[in-house]
Amino acid sequence: MVALKAIEVTRRSQHSNALMGFLDSVFEFFDCDWPSHKKLKKKPLQTVEIKVKMDCEGCERKVKKSVQGMKGVTQVEVNPKQSKLTVVGYVDPDKVRCSQPLKNKQKPKKQSGIIPWGKRTDFGYDKDFDQRYTIGKLLGHGQFGYTYVAIDKVNGDRVAVKKIDKNKMILPIAVEDVKREVKILKALKGHENVVQFYNAFEDDSYVYIVMELCEGGELLDRILAKKDSRYSEKDAAVVVRQMLKVAAECHLNGLVHRDMKPENFLFKSTRPDSPLKATDFGLSDFIKPVSVQLANVIILVHKTPEQYNPKLKLNAGKRFRDIVGSAYYVAPEVLKRRSGPESDVWSIGVITYILLCGKRPFWDKTEDGIFKEVLKNKPDFRRKPWPTISNDAKDFLKKMLVKDPRARLKAAQALSHQWVREGGNASDIPVDISVLSNLRQFVKYSRLKQFALRALASTLNEEEIADLRDQFDAIDVDKNGSISLEEMRQALAKDLPWKLKDSRVLEILQAIDSNTDGLVDFTEFVAAALHVNQMEEHDCDKWQMRLQAAFEKFDVDRDGYITPEELRMHTGLRGSIDPLLEEADIDKDGKISLSEFRRLLRTASMGSRNVSSPSGNRNTQKL
Repeated sequence: MVALKAIEVTRRSQHSNALMGFLDSVFEFFDCDWPSHKKLKKKPLQTVEIKVKMDCEGCERKVKKSVQGMKGVTQVEVNPKQSKLTVVGYVDPDKVRCSQPLKNKQKPKKQSGIIPWGKRTDFGYDKDFDQRYTIGKLLGHGQFGYTYVAIDKVNGDRVAVKKIDKNKMILPIAVEDVKREVKILKALKGHENVVQFYNAFEDDSYVYIVMELCEGGELLDRILAKKDSRYSEKDAAVVVRQMLKVAAECHLNGLVHRDMKPENFLFKSTRPDSPLKATDFGLSDFIKPVSVQLANVIILVHKTPEQYNPKLKLNAGKRFRDIVGSAYYVAPEVLKRRSGPESDVWSIGVITYILLCGKRPFWDKTEDGIFKEVLKNKPDFRRKPWPTISNDAKDFLKKMLVKDPRARLKAAQALSHQWVREGGNASDIPVDISVLSNLRQFVKYSRLKQFALRALASTLNEEEIADLRDQFDAIDVDKNGSISLEEMRQALAKDLPWKLKDSRVLEILQAIDSNTDGLVDFTEFVAAALHVNQMEEHDCDKWQMRLQAAFEKFDVDRDGYITPEELRMHTGLRGSIDPLLEEADIDKDGKISLSEFRRLLRTASMGSRNVSSPSGNRNTQKL
């Protein structure tokens, strides 16, 4: 609404009908009505020059627009800074009023999402930090606070304390970041390769996160201290093994670290054999599963769609869309804004490359140049010192630095690789989160796809499935050579983001149990846990051989096709075989070719561990 107050009036003889047109235009422009209780009457011919003062909210914004073309206006002077408008026209200022009385000056709108400066947030943490600890020397600082050495007043233990200023938490998302970091440290508490969390405190001004004190320095410092900045293969494998155990534990807890780099790994002490500890989970985030509809059955999937079959919609939702981390260690899928847990494995692969040769696998003078290298080029294994490095080490790296995240080794799977496992103990290999995912997926496959996977599994040798043997042994707690319903339930329960009911676990076991004896043997387990995409990516020639061998399990007469009779003979199914045949028979010729069989197996391993983007914009280290 607008209040028009006349400051000066000069009467001139003109046509009075111009006045009405002018006022119509003014009130229409400012979206105000003519006053119903005081209507302006036509006056004799006169000219009125007025200065218009804006008293209502929104008028200043509107007055900045040009009014020179309004009907009845002979001259206009606009001064937006003073919220005034001088107009020459035909008007009686005493008769002009706002359609409603002017109320008290409106308060400015509060900016949404802002915590006013000085406001304190109650995190719900203990309030007695000063009574329990004495802060000592400064260790370092970050965006919101500082890290100190502190002394426990009860037992004299030295700890690390992260002191975060509440006043610097301007945005609510900053508060959520602190809460999430504490939650992550609690979730990983007890792991031998993660900085231990002791407690969180707060007072009116600060949040205090009390953690294990690591005095051995960063991994980066030890790399630089080495001759030619290189580790021996044996020493590098020990370091890489510890990093992979951290990643596997994170993924098993539904967590993605998102910033794996040498600076974020600390040694407990200065001893050469000191354990390595992961720290700084500021960019980490949890996986959040959601439910979607599939063929009238509700299933749980993570909110992270990778390339998937639109008809099946097995992997519905969204992946991490923000680009975070450090340029040299960022994975290709992060730059493509659809990343997941696989990006942690890529980062560890980059660190491994640096440990072995002292150089970065992807380098350029600019950040954009580094990103282009990551997206387009492969690591160089031809220059020195790579000719002197073992084939096992190079094989490990090539499988870690696969650009397709679906074909890349998983963290727990990489722990079973011969190069990393050398001298290691298989009993401490954690359950692979992707294996559990494949077990859940198997129950949703068609009968034909399950038969095809079992045929493929029967063609593989022990060396090719060594990692799955480790996983089978990890789940087979009583070591009797088979997985019971209770052991399956315990294994699936380790995948924390998923909380499956016992009836669902039974359904999964029954789908994998092909001989219906109530147990899952190793061959049945391999069929359900296979990573088909990895097989094709890692060794194309061997994949073709295995594919042909699996196909010939069905193609008895070796004519290059699987007929309905051969399909019935292999599966032992009675009744019509047409529903199974139609799934793979793309060209509708009544039989399955080798290419159609290959396509069937490819679609069997499209799913991967998926993650959602956290809501809101976080204070992340954007690249």
